[in-house]
Amino acid sequence: MRPPHPVSPMVAVVGPTGTGKSELALRIAAEFHGEIVNCDSLQLYRYFDIGTAKLPLEERGGIPHHLLDILDPNETFSAGEYARRARGILGEIASRDRLPVVVGGTGFYLRALLEGLFAGPERNEALRQRLVERERRRPGSLHKLLGRFDPGSLQRIHGRDVQKTIRALEVCLAARRPMSQMFAAGREPLKGFRVLKLGLNPPRQDLYQRLDERCKSMFEHGLLEEVRSILAHGFAASAKPFESVGYKQALQLLRGEMTLDEAIESAQRNTRRYAKRQWTWFRKEPGLEWLSGFGAEEATQSIALTRVRDFLRYN
Repeated sequence: MRPPHPVSPMVAVVGPTGTGKSELALRIAAEFHGEIVNCDSLQLYRYFDIGTAKLPLEERGGIPHHLLDILDPNETFSAGEYARRARGILGEIASRDRLPVVVGGTGFYLRALLEGLFAGPERNEALRQRLVERERRRPGSLHKLLGRFDPGSLQRIHGRDVQKTIRALEVCLAARRPMSQMFAAGREPLKGFRVLKLGLNPPRQDLYQRLDERCKSMFEHGLLEEVRSILAHGFAASAKPFESVGYKQALQLLRGEMTLDEAIESAQRNTRRYAKRQWTWFRKEPGLEWLSGFGAEEATQSIALTRVRDFLRYN
């Protein structure tokens, strides 16, 4: 007898940048009648293609992709908004008897999708601006201040992540309560799905070499022209996507603050650091099954497909 509230399967493909998540997700979707749901915070934005390694339309194999190119560069988008949108899309995909394949490296978005977020206070622009000014005058001071107000949040907010630090302080000051307490008490986990989480874990030095080559290739194959085009559309250089690695260095190069070699070296160094932070985050993700290889490799794909097949068999 069919249960009154069936549980649908879902696959998540995660890991550090450059590990081949898109290639593996496409293979899984093609094999098991799936649709892709983006979980990369930068690939939400229109026009930011080269620096985000966004898969071109012609390389998507006709497989539907969701939550790509849905924002203009001057728009903001929170993890909570991502979770609401993505959950609705997951339901639509499941209603078509297709497999949702969530793919990306933004661990906080995946956590929001699967575990939910608390209903925090609305954004307070005046308060946020004061915090931004304090950080500008005394870099690093906001993270230290957060340690006084909410030590629990320091465990999941990196010292260099100014935006998340500002949001945590905004919540603490507006709600007069630590965000970590609200986060733990007010989450609503995803319902109606059971999830297989696959993480890509190739040898670190091999990944770093690929990332270095990718950064150099981006600068050689249109990143600067892409940035010029975005600015020509009338979007400010202060737009949030420009804070990301690669785009930040491209802006500095265009302003004459760096040479080409310096921009490439800075992008390479910071991309490696970003990948390391992603590894650290996903190693704390409960139930994640690691695959020792790149997502485009046949051996890795074979292991992944076998695992997904077994997962679906017991649905």
